Amino acid sequence: MSQIITLTTDFGLQDQYVSAMKAVILGISPNTRLIDISHDIPAQDIMAGAWVTRNAAFLFPANTVHLVVVDPGVGTDRHPIAMKINDQYFVGPDNGIFSLFYSEFEYEAVKLNKEKFWRDTRSRTFHGRDIFAPVAAHLANGVDLKEVGDPIKELVTYHWAVPIGDKDGLQGWVVHIDRFGNLITNISEQLIEDMIGRRKVKIYVGNTMIDHLVNTFGDVEEGDPAAFIGSSGMLEIGINKGNAAKLLSVDKGAQVSLVLQVRP
Repeated sequence: MSQIITLTTDFGLQDQYVSAMKAVILGISPNTRLIDISHDIPAQDIMAGAWVTRNAAFLFPANTVHLVVVDPGVGTDRHPIAMKINDQYFVGPDNGIFSLFYSEFEYEAVKLNKEKFWRDTRSRTFHGRDIFAPVAAHLANGVDLKEVGDPIKELVTYHWAVPIGDKDGLQGWVVHIDRFGNLITNISEQLIEDMIGRRKVKIYVGNTMIDHLVNTFGDVEEGDPAAFIGSSGMLEIGINKGNAAKLLSVDKGAQVSLVLQVRP
């Protein structure tokens, strides 16, 4: 194993929760390298947790373990799970947070029901510390996925918005807003190439119209909106040296339309 564990949570850093998980991991696997992907996921925002993890996880070395805890259903009958996708491991709740991954790739998943891999003392409201962290540590130590739980076939699926294309253009939605206020959509660069090609479009979001795609923020004047393909390979709307979400009054879930322009 690579003995790398990443952590993604909605815990923030004000409280002891992240440190408690790290303490448990290091008690089981003291040589593990701990990498924080993010602890600023909006509280209980499963989609945001999935999006952030998805865009970082597959950049890590083979056999990295990704501990993802955005778990509004902690203590209920939702299953704790671990899974392997390609050469990466994921540990967290079966609440749909991994469905952005397994909708794209084949996977092997287990329900975490082998209590010998958990903490002896457990809370009903902190499975991140008491179940997920110790299991992640054991996986990092080389324990086989099949040892930590029994196979599970049916997983909870979060229904992700899918862009729509027709003769008039493309319609998608804002699926994530980063800390800079950039509006990240579910419209991929490949979809734009397939549906739009080199034809001219106007981009509409909220009450704003942008008349063409650019390469980066700096291609427009300071304070102006820009539409571009971001680092995730998706269409983004940003403001040069500004916050698009605030200045354009756009929230997650807002419609974004690319409308083909008819030549006169």
